[in-house]
Amino acid sequence: MYKLDIPLNLKETAAIERRRRAEKERQGRVDKEALDQQVEDRNWLEDLEQKRADAFAKDAIRNDTVAQLLERRQQYDERENNRAVNEFRALHQQPFAQREWDLNDPDYLKKDMPARVADDDPRCGVASLQKFKGEDLNSPARKKYQQEQLREWSRLQQENQRHAQQQQRAADRLYDMKQNELDQRSVELQRAEEECRKAINESIKNYNDALLRETEERRALKKRQEEYDNYAELANMISCDLLTENPDQAMSQFGPHRVVPDRWKGMNEEQLRRIREEQQQQIEEKKRRTEEEQQREDEWNRRRFAEAKAGMIIEKHVEHEKRTFEQDVYNDNQRLANEQRNLKAYLDRVVYTNQPTAAYFMQFNTSSR
Repeated sequence: MYKLDIPLNLKETAAIERRRRAEKERQGRVDKEALDQQVEDRNWLEDLEQKRADAFAKDAIRNDTVAQLLERRQQYDERENNRAVNEFRALHQQPFAQREWDLNDPDYLKKDMPARVADDDPRCGVASLQKFKGEDLNSPARKKYQQEQLREWSRLQQENQRHAQQQQRAADRLYDMKQNELDQRSVELQRAEEECRKAINESIKNYNDALLRETEERRALKKRQEEYDNYAELANMISCDLLTENPDQAMSQFGPHRVVPDRWKGMNEEQLRRIREEQQQQIEEKKRRTEEEQQREDEWNRRRFAEAKAGMIIEKHVEHEKRTFEQDVYNDNQRLANEQRNLKAYLDRVVYTNQPTAAYFMQFNTSSR
């Protein structure tokens, strides 16, 4: 039966058996300690990543708590400001306290009085012919009332400014505390990242050192094996029948010490065949060892490239986490800065709108009314 006539199932069976033998030989050459070390390193990296994730989760919870506290504090301050504004309006901004109330009072006629009630009636001006120059007898009381009114307004403004300053200082303290906490957290994460990078570099260095030592040992073993093979081949060649001219080939009938010179023609075919077979076996053995050595070299190279690629992936992941954290810190700082600007704008626009000017003080004691 020719080779092309072999049934398909026998070919598949032979191929499967050949692959099984190759797989068993490859498993026998795998370095189990190196694989265990890789598994241990991978587990350590996964545990480190889990710890980093837990730390980020705790940090997020703490940030949410601080944000809620700040939000409640801001709501409380807004309520207090609204209450103070309403109270101020109820106490000092009633309709009857307006300067033009005497013109807009609907009961003006009911409240109207005679031209002059007494000698110190303040309504009696020069044109009324009821009071003449030099008769302003109520001037000290009026000035005292105006001074008390100005003093009360100044006290209320000072209290409002003091309350706003206290709120500003509290907000500044919270901002400083948050900034210090974020800086400390950034330093801790950077330190953890450096330690992780050092551990990864140390693991890669140890792996490369072990791989270098193993490669050197294999090369030394290969060199010793080649030297041994060369010595064995040299010894075989020296002791072979070809060079020593074994006298058994031309033994004489008269005794083992006699040789027939005209019958000795060198080695026979059997001896030559055995020599060729031995040489062929040596060539095949050397070729097989060379192929196995090349396969081991290729396997170690693949493993080294895989380890280097895994290290690069881990480093890129750490860099991505760092950039994400820095972006979160930047966003928090921007949000806090916006809140500070909004609070300052609110204070300038709503709370500090009733500032007395020079024109306000110049309006007193400018007429007879």
